[in-house]
Amino acid sequence: MTTIRLTAAQAMVKWLSVQMTEEGERFIEGIWAIFGHGNVAGIGEALYHAKDSFPTWRGHNEQTMAHAAIAFAKTHKRRRAMAVTSSIGPGATNMVTAAALAHVNRLPVLFVPGDVFANRAPDPVLQQIEDFDDGTVSANDCFRPVSRYFDRISRPEHLLTALPRALRVMTDPANCGPVCLAFCQDTQAEAYDYPADFFEPKVWFIRRPEPDQRELEAAVAAIKAAKKPLIVAGGGVIYAQAEVDLLAFAQKHNIPFVETQAGKGAIDWENDLHFGSPGVTGTACGNKLAAEADLVIGVGTRFQDFTTGSWTVFSAPGRKILSINIHGYDGQKRGSQPLVADAKVALAKLTAALGDTRFADPDFAARKDWFATTDGLFAPPEGNALPTDAQIIGAVTRATGKDSVIMSAAGTMPGALHVLWRAAAGGYHMEYGFSCMGYEVAGAMGIKMAAPEKHVVCMVGDGSYMMANSELATAVMMAVPFTVVLTDNRGYGCINRLQQGCGGAPFNNMLDDSYHVNAAHIDFIAHAGSMGAITRKVASVAELEAAMAEAKGASLPTVILIETDAGPGTGAGGTWWDVAVPEVSVRPQVNAARENYVTNTARQWLGN
Repeated sequence: MTTIRLTAAQAMVKWLSVQMTEEGERFIEGIWAIFGHGNVAGIGEALYHAKDSFPTWRGHNEQTMAHAAIAFAKTHKRRRAMAVTSSIGPGATNMVTAAALAHVNRLPVLFVPGDVFANRAPDPVLQQIEDFDDGTVSANDCFRPVSRYFDRISRPEHLLTALPRALRVMTDPANCGPVCLAFCQDTQAEAYDYPADFFEPKVWFIRRPEPDQRELEAAVAAIKAAKKPLIVAGGGVIYAQAEVDLLAFAQKHNIPFVETQAGKGAIDWENDLHFGSPGVTGTACGNKLAAEADLVIGVGTRFQDFTTGSWTVFSAPGRKILSINIHGYDGQKRGSQPLVADAKVALAKLTAALGDTRFADPDFAARKDWFATTDGLFAPPEGNALPTDAQIIGAVTRATGKDSVIMSAAGTMPGALHVLWRAAAGGYHMEYGFSCMGYEVAGAMGIKMAAPEKHVVCMVGDGSYMMANSELATAVMMAVPFTVVLTDNRGYGCINRLQQGCGGAPFNNMLDDSYHVNAAHIDFIAHAGSMGAITRKVASVAELEAAMAEAKGASLPTVILIETDAGPGTGAGGTWWDVAVPEVSVRPQVNAARENYVTNTARQWLGN
C-alpha cells in the first residue's frame, strides 16, 4: 500500500481540497480562520502551504465569519459549503451560536475548533475548561447539541473515518447541518502514514429519496378530496431545487401558494397564484386563504410558529395538513399526513397521479387588494416626518431590480420584509430560523462571495448592527461589495412594540428608556467609515433611492444610514403570535393583554 506521511492537519486540508461537487467545484470552498495557540502551529501551517489550492480567509470575529460561511452555503442551496477554524477556548465557544444557527436552518458548515492536548502533558492548557468530574470534557462539548455530527480528533488516524462522516452529514438531504471536528492541538502536529488513495478526488451528490407508495397514494387521495387546498412553500423547496416544479404543480392544478421566510423567493411574486406569506407576518390575502383552506399542503416547511400563527392559522375543525418533507420528523408534526421524499420527486409523482385534477380559482381580488394596500404603505412620508420601516422598504423596492438579493435576520426588518417585500425568484435571503442578531453584515458578505453577480442589499437596524459589524472591515479588505441600509430607530424598536403589545411599559429597549447617565449618540457614519466602507447619511426616502443607485456600482461595501420612526409596525397583514403574558400584574394594561392571550390560546390547534 502506498502511503503519504503528513501531519494530521496537513491531511485534513489535503483531503478537503479534493472533495468535489457534481459540477466540478470544491464542496468545501475554503476556510475562515482566526488563529490562536490551539490551531496556529498545526492547522495554520497546513493552510499556509495549501493557500493556492484551498483558500483561507481571515475574519474579525469567530461567530460572524461562521455566519459568512452559513450564508454562502444557503446561497448555494446546500450544494457547497465552507469550513471555519478557531483556537481553543473563547474562539471556539464564540462559534457555538453560529453552529446553532446552522443547525436550526439545516445548513452545512464545517467547524474545526482547536482542542485540548490529547496527551494531557500540559494539562490544564491555557483556556482549557476543567470539569472536576469528567476528564474528557472540553469547551468544545458545547457544540454537541448544536451539531449534526460531532467528533473529537485525538489520533491522526481518526481522520480516515471522521472526515468522510462529516461530508456524509453535510451532503445528506435529511440530516444536513453543521459538523464539529474538535481537533486536539497536539494531534494536529502529529505525523501519520496515510493511504495515498485516501486523497483521491471524490464527487459528492445530494440524494433524491423516492416517496413510499402507500404515502403517495394517501397524499393523492387527500388532494383529490379537497375543495380549497393551499400550498405552503418552505425552504426545502429551494434546497431541493424544486422551484420550477412547485410552480408547474400549482399552475397545473390551480392551487394557490404562500411562502415561509425560508421559502420566500422560490417563485416570483408576480405570479397570479402567489398570495404572499402566511402566519404572524402573513399577508392579508394569504391568511385569508389559510383560514378557508380545507387542506394545507406543506412543501419543505417545518411549520414554525410564525408560519402557523402559533398554530392558530391552521386551526379550523376538519382541516387536514399534508406535509411533503425530506425528513419524517417534519412530515408528521401536529398529526400531519406525511409524504416523506425529495420535494422535486414528490411533486412530479403527485402531479402525474392527479392527472387533470384542477381546483376552482382562488380569490384573485383579495390578492389585488393586498398589493394596493402595500402601494399605500410604500408612499413616502409627508413633510419632514421620519419614515416608517414600510416606507424604507418601499424606497428599496423602487431602487432595486430582479438582480438584487434582499437579506436580513433579526429585529423589525424580517417581519416587515416577509409581509411586504415583493421578492423575485432567488431574490430573498432571510435568516429567521434562529433570527440571530448580528448575522446581517457577515451574511451579506457570504452571499456576495457565493453570488458575485448579484446586487446584495443588507437591511439591518441599529440594534442588530451594533451586535456584530466587524466583518464590514473584512469585506473592505477583500473587496466584497454590498449595500447596507442601516435604519436607526435608536434602540430595539421591534421588541419595544412587542413589550407594549403585551401590556408592558417601554423599558430597557429604546436607548432613552434604558438606564443611562449620558444620552446615547452613536455616529454610525464615522464608525463604518473608519472600517473603510463607503458611507452616506440620507434624510429622506428620495435620497435613499438615489444613494442606492450609486452604491450598486461600488467596488467596496456601502453603508447608507437613515433615521426611522420607531413607533409604527407595518400595520398590514399578520395574525396572533404566542408570547406568554403574565397571569398576575399590577398594571391594567398587562391584565387586558392577558385576557386577549387566554382568548387566543384557546384557538391553538394541538394536533390530532
